[in-house]
Amino acid sequence: MTSFETSPQLNVWRALLALAVVFVMLATSGWTAVHSHRGATPLQASRSAWEHGRVAGEALPDPESAPGRLSRFFASLDARQRGRLAHRYPLAVGNMNGAPVRLRYTANRIAIGQQRRIELKRMHDNRLSALGQQEAGRRMHRYEAMLHKGRRFLAFDPMGSGRVAEVFGNLDRARRISVVVPGVDTDLLTFQRTNKKYSAPVGMATSLYGAERAASPGTRTAVIAWADYTAPSGLGMDAATGVRAQEGAVRLNALLRALPGKAPVALYCHSYGSVLCGVAAHSLPSRVSDIAVAGSPGMRADNTTALRTTARVWAMRDSDDWIQDVPYLEFGGLGHGADPVSKAFGARVLSARGAKGHGGYFEPGTESLRNFADIGVGAYDTVRCAHDDDTCRQGLTDASAAGRA
Repeated sequence: MTSFETSPQLNVWRALLALAVVFVMLATSGWTAVHSHRGATPLQASRSAWEHGRVAGEALPDPESAPGRLSRFFASLDARQRGRLAHRYPLAVGNMNGAPVRLRYTANRIAIGQQRRIELKRMHDNRLSALGQQEAGRRMHRYEAMLHKGRRFLAFDPMGSGRVAEVFGNLDRARRISVVVPGVDTDLLTFQRTNKKYSAPVGMATSLYGAERAASPGTRTAVIAWADYTAPSGLGMDAATGVRAQEGAVRLNALLRALPGKAPVALYCHSYGSVLCGVAAHSLPSRVSDIAVAGSPGMRADNTTALRTTARVWAMRDSDDWIQDVPYLEFGGLGHGADPVSKAFGARVLSARGAKGHGGYFEPGTESLRNFADIGVGAYDTVRCAHDDDTCRQGLTDASAAGRA
C-alpha cells in the first residue's frame, strides 16, 4: 500500500477486508438462522398458566410487571403461598425479575427436575432417531449435574439451545456483585465443561469467586455466571453483527435492575459478551461500577465516551489471543468497532499476563484473573496495568474497605 493514500482510503480497504473475512466465515460455518418454533415454549406455557392463576382469591400480577411491583406482591404473601406458586409455575417464577432470589432458586430446581424427567423419557423414545436419543441423554446428564446439592440458579429456560444463570455466594447479603457475560457458543450444554474448564461460564465464575475471596477475605461477594441470552453459534453472521448483543442487552439490564440490595456490580464481558456489554452500557443502572472486557472484538463504539456510561471501563487482551487479528471496525452493520485496548479507545488497559490465548483469562494464577478479582472487591490500587506504569489506576482510590462488613 503506497504512503500517499488517505485515511478514508485506508478505511475502505479495511472495510473490504472485514467483509471478506465475514464471507469466509459464512462459507465455512454457515449462516446462523433463527428458527421459529410452533406452539408455546415451556416458559411461555408456564407464564400463560400464571396469568390465569389466583392466590387467596386474587388474580396474580402480570409476570412482566416492574420488579418493584412483583417484589411487593411476593412480600405480601406468606411462605406457604410463595411455595405453592413456585411449585405450580416453576419456570414463570424461576425467571421472574422481582421474585425473591431464594424462591427463584427453588422454582428453577423444580423446573430442572421436571426437564430431567422429560429427557429421561426421550432417551428411550423409539420415535426419535439415535442422534435424537443421544442429544436427550446429553441434556438429561446436564440437568442431573445442575441438580447437585448447593447449586443455585437464578434463571433457566430449556427451549432451543437453552439459557441459564447460576449464582455463587450469597446474593442477598453480598456487598459486591460480579456478573460474568460469556461469548459465542454458550448454551446449556457448554455452560460447564470438564475440558478447558475455565473457558466456560461456570468455570469462569467459580474461578473469579475464589479469587475475590482470596483478594479480600472480609468482603462478602457473589458472582453470577450469566448465560441467559441466546449467544451466536460459531463464527457466522450472528457473531459478526450486533443482533444477538442487542437482544441480550435487554435481558442483562432486566437482571441487573432486579438484583437485591444496593451493592456495586462489576461486569466481566468475554469475547462476544463484550459486544453485548457495549450495547447495554448506555442503559445500565447506576449501581454498575465497572465494565471489564477481555478478548474483545469491539464494543460497537468508537471510544469509552460513546458508550455513555458512568461505569469505569477496563480492557485486556493476551498477546496470544487470536481476536487481535479481527478487523476492528464497523461497516454496514458488520464488525464491532474500535479496539478496546487501543489508546484511542480510552479504556483502562490491564495486564493479562499468563492468560494463554482467547479462552484463558479466568485461569487460576494469571494476572488477568487477579486483576478481575481486584476490580470485583474494589481494590483498584492493586490492579496491574498492561504497561510499565500506573496509567490504568490514575484517578482511582481503593474502594474495597467499603465492601467489608
